Amino acid sequence: MTTVLSVNLNDLSSQFINDLKQKFGKTTTEVEIRLQDKSPADDLFSEDDFWRIIDKMDWSKKGGENKIAPAVKALAQMPVVNICLFADKLSEKLFQLDTRAHANAYAANEPDNFISADDFLYARCAVIAEGKDYYEKVLNDPAQMPEDIVFEPLLYLADDAFEMKMNVPFNYVPTYNYETQSNKPGWQLTQ
Repeated sequence: MTTVLSVNLNDLSSQFINDLKQKFGKTTTEVEIRLQDKSPADDLFSEDDFWRIIDKMDWSKKGGENKIAPAVKALAQMPVVNICLFADKLSEKLFQLDTRAHANAYAANEPDNFISADDFLYARCAVIAEGKDYYEKVLNDPAQMPEDIVFEPLLYLADDAFEMKMNVPFNYVPTYNYETQSNKPGWQLTQ
């Protein structure tokens, strides 16, 4: 059975936590905390904040991990909620690029127009990693989708930032499922 407690953030104290441990500690090993923010998420972490993190990537470095390292460091210096909101915004952008038109443009130069689900995801990552202007250009014109550019390391930016900040793995499911063909309306056939 799941117990749901609704508590004002100002009422949380070490005594309250200790009382919870006393009452539920023998039967419960995990607690989920959901914050109902009265302000929009953009007040906490805006689109501009997202693109500033993306712009911190260092393309002069070799290796994907080294390229994202400055962005990881910058994100890790922010509150944990911002790391989650970064992951949410990234998932939304990947989801928005997950369309049949973008996939067809990507696969146009592949043998037999084959679309690898993973490679198409990594290509969408590359579009975002190139920055806001390029992302918006490709989003609005699927024919601009790159053919041979992928950038998988972008998927791990939030994970690495969280782990750098908290010394534990990032166990967060972002708002949007960004796996290839998750955007059902974007994959519908049009007449």
